[in-house]
Amino acid sequence: MSQQNSNSNNHIPVSEVYWSLVAKADKKFSKIRDLPYYQRNRYDTYFYKVFKVYTQLWKFQQENRQKLVEAGLKRWEIGDIASRIGQLYFGQYMRTSEASYLSESYIFYEAVLTREYFKDGMFQDVNLSSKQLRFLARFLTVCLVLNRRDMVYQLVNQLKMLLDECKRAFQETDFKEWKLVVQEIVKFLKADPAFMNIRPLRYSVVLDLHPDCLPQVVEAKRKLRLRDALLCSYHPNEVKYSELTLDTFRILQCLEWEPSGSFYQTGGFPPSGFGTGIGQNGAPGPSRVNYSQDISDPTLPPNPRKSILYRPSVTNFLAVLATNCEELPHDGVLLIYLSATGSSQNSSPSHGSGRSCMSRGGDLEATSTSSLNFEFEIANPISAKWNCLNDQSSCLYIGSRSSGGLSGIYPCDLLPFTRRPLFLVIDSDSSKAFAALSGSEKGESVAMLLSPAISLPISTVDSVRQPSGSSFTSFLTIPLQAFLLMLGFTGSDIDMDMYGMADKLLSSSLNEWGLLLAASGNLNPVWAQTLGDPFLRRLILRFVFCRTVLALYAPTFNKTEFLPECIPSLPDAFLPTSDTCQRTVSQLADTFGATSKFNFSKDTMLSDNRSEEN
Repeated sequence: MSQQNSNSNNHIPVSEVYWSLVAKADKKFSKIRDLPYYQRNRYDTYFYKVFKVYTQLWKFQQENRQKLVEAGLKRWEIGDIASRIGQLYFGQYMRTSEASYLSESYIFYEAVLTREYFKDGMFQDVNLSSKQLRFLARFLTVCLVLNRRDMVYQLVNQLKMLLDECKRAFQETDFKEWKLVVQEIVKFLKADPAFMNIRPLRYSVVLDLHPDCLPQVVEAKRKLRLRDALLCSYHPNEVKYSELTLDTFRILQCLEWEPSGSFYQTGGFPPSGFGTGIGQNGAPGPSRVNYSQDISDPTLPPNPRKSILYRPSVTNFLAVLATNCEELPHDGVLLIYLSATGSSQNSSPSHGSGRSCMSRGGDLEATSTSSLNFEFEIANPISAKWNCLNDQSSCLYIGSRSSGGLSGIYPCDLLPFTRRPLFLVIDSDSSKAFAALSGSEKGESVAMLLSPAISLPISTVDSVRQPSGSSFTSFLTIPLQAFLLMLGFTGSDIDMDMYGMADKLLSSSLNEWGLLLAASGNLNPVWAQTLGDPFLRRLILRFVFCRTVLALYAPTFNKTEFLPECIPSLPDAFLPTSDTCQRTVSQLADTFGATSKFNFSKDTMLSDNRSEEN
C-alpha cells in the first residue's frame, strides 16, 4: 500500500508541487510580515520557519525552471520570490542589526534589478507596474542603510522614469502616492548630500580607536556595553524616507560598526572583497561591492540591536521599551533616542510651574506666577519633582498633537525602566524637562544627553527644523560637518585637503579628551561605567565638543538656552571654559578662517599665538 502511495506522489505534476510551495510560503510570509518589534525571540523562530520554506521554493524553481516555464510560470513570479526573500532578510536586519542580513538582502534585490524580472508586460498590467514600484522603493531603503549612494541615485532615476511611463499607460490617479514617495527620497538626498557622508557615520576601527585599545577608566566599578537601542523620531514635515527619518537614519548608522571593519582600506578592494565607496582619506573609493564574502569583522563584537519606531502610539512605544529592558543582558545598557517636538514653545502661562523647576536652560523669563511656584517648590520638593515629571509642558509628541496624551511621552513614563541602566539622548525643545528623572530613578542612575531648548540659529535657515536635520543630532553623529554648517559653509565651499586636516585634528582631540576623561579621579560612576563602550564613548566626547562650540560661538555666547546639558555633570575640566576644550575649537576655527566668530578666553588666544610662533 505504501509503495502505491509513493508511486502516486511521484506522478504529481511539477507545477502542482511548485504552487503548493508558493501557497505555503505566502501563508508563512503573511504571518511574519507584520510582527511587532518586541517579542524578538518569537520572531526569530518564525523567521527560520518561513526562510526554510522560501529556500525550498527557490531551490525547487531553479531545478525545475524549464518545466515550470512550460507550465506557465512567468518571470515576474520568480522575481516576486526573490524580492520577498530580500524583504525577509532586511526585516531580520532591522530586528537584529546583523550586517550579514543587510548584505544578503542587497544580493537578492540586485538580482531582481539586473535580471529585470518585472519588465515583461509591465505597462499592460497595472498590478505588475505596482510590484516594480514597490520593489524599487524597498531596494532604495536597503541601499540607503548600506550607504550605497551610487545605487541609490540609479534607483531614484529608475523610479522617476517608471512613474512617468505608468502615468502615460494607466490612469494617473493610480500613482498619486508614488509621486509623494519620489518627493520624499529627493528631499532626503538633498538634505543628506555627499558632504555629510565624507567620513563613514558607522564606527570604523581604522578611523576610530579599536575597542581593545580604549583606555581603562579609573573610576569604573563595572563595565557596561551598549546592547540595545530604541530610536524614535517624529517632527511635523521632517525629512524622511518611508518611516526612516533623517535624524534616526544618522543615529542608526552611528551605533553600528563600519561593515568592512578592519578590512577598510584606501583606494582598493580590501582582502574581504568588500568596498566601502569611501576611501580612508575621505575621498571616493571603489563603488563595486562583492557581497559574496561575509562583510562582518570577526574581531569585533556584534552590532547593538536597535528598534526603530516612527509615530508609534505611546502604548506601542512602552511595549517595545519594556521588552528591550526585559531582554537586556546583565552587562548591558539600553540607549533611548527621542527626537520630537515638545510643549515648551506653545504652552500657556499656567504651565510655567512645570518648566520653572527645570529651567537651567534659562529660556524663559521669570514671572510673578513662576516666582510663586518656585517658592512652593522649595517648600515642597517632592511635589515639585512630581510636577516636573508629569506636567503637560514636559511632554514630547511622538505623533500628532491632536492625539493628545495618546502621542505624548512624559519623563514619568520612563521611570519604571530606570531599574535597568539607561543612556538617554533627548533632542527636543522640552528636553530639559527630562532632567527631573535624576534622583527619582528606581534602581539605576540614568545617563542623559539633553539638547538645547532652542535650536541653533543659522542665518540662511528660517524654519525651526533645519533642512539638514537637527543640529544637536548632527553634532553627535557628524560633528565636523555640523560645525561647518553652523559657520555657514556647504560642501562646495570646502577644500578637501583643509577638511582632511580638520578631521584629523578633531579626531586626535577627541581621543585626547577620552584619555583625560578615563583618567579623571572625579568622574561620576554613571559615565565611568559607560565610557568603556566605543559607541557611547563617541557620543559623550562629541557632546563635549558640541557644548563647547555652542558656548563659544558668538551668536549663542552666554545664552544658556542654546546650550545642551548632560546629567550627571562631567568633570569641570570638560566645561567650555577649560583651556583643553577651547584650544580644539580655536584650532578648528582657525583652520577655516572663522576665529572671529567665537569668543575665546585670553589665555587660549595667547596659547594659540605662542604655538604659531614656535
